[in-house]
Amino acid sequence: MSTSFELRGEFRNDVGKGASRRLRRRDMVPAVIYGANRPVRAVAFNHNDIKKALDHEAFYSSIIKVRVEDREQDCILKDLQRHPSKDKILHLDFQRVLADEKIRTSVPLHLVGDETCPGVKLHGGVVSHQMTEIEISCLPRDLPEYLELDVSALDVDDTLHLSDIPLPEGVEILALQQGEGHDHPVVSVYVPRAAKEDDAEDGEDADEIGDEDDKDSDD
Repeated sequence: MSTSFELRGEFRNDVGKGASRRLRRRDMVPAVIYGANRPVRAVAFNHNDIKKALDHEAFYSSIIKVRVEDREQDCILKDLQRHPSKDKILHLDFQRVLADEKIRTSVPLHLVGDETCPGVKLHGGVVSHQMTEIEISCLPRDLPEYLELDVSALDVDDTLHLSDIPLPEGVEILALQQGEGHDHPVVSVYVPRAAKEDDAEDGEDADEIGDEDDKDSDD
């Protein structure tokens, strides 16, 4: 189960660009809450509270208890908009969740052993992340903060796929539900081209030295 977060906000009646600009001047972040067969509600949160929450990676993949006045609702963060050049949050979308209904969301993928696997430690390879987050389906109570994948045995040219990720009970990877052809790669180890070229040049230099030695011996 993921970490518990709580946000306190306020309802807002004014909507539109002008209303949102006025909220932001008050250091508030406009947001909406939707889902669970209930009407969409326009709300607002303190910008500093949102910033502090977003500093935690787990906030993006946790059940968030949203309290607005005398009401509370379990939600997940579905979308957020940031200012393109300023350190400002512009808007948030929250989806209500129900205890007995599965949710679809993305969680981070954490790698274990990526600095000590043979491909890196022994052969100068680099770990390539094809995916950094995984879209899953589960009940709210089963939502993990992240998924973990052990790559400590990977050598050069080895690859792990979605089906290699261990899953907590009750959690499914959405792509795998679409069939075998959707078992996408998530991490691999390769040797950078520059390193390969250096190795090739070293080999050529060694051949040239060998040729010179042969000539000297002939003389």
